[in-house]
Amino acid sequence: MQASVQARLDRESRRALTQLVQRLSWSPSRVVREGLRLLAACQGGRGGKKIVGLGKFSSGIRDLGSNKAHLKGFGR
Repeated sequence: MQASVQARLDRESRRALTQLVQRLSWSPSRVVREGLRLLAACQGGRGGKKIVGLGKFSSGIRDLGSNKAHLKGFGR
């Protein structure tokens, strides 16, 4: 899919784009594409962060993670 995007840049953004184009010897389009890729990577996948293994194991104790009595001596 090819798409064209027009954006209004404020003075600071224009200056940053110009500096990046000069420093990296890239086209303005490439700078914008790479910026989008980086931002998308920082945002992660769908659904936010997940805890590995969550819901995979059952101890049979309903309040295992929240009741301090069950956690006594844990990690020692």
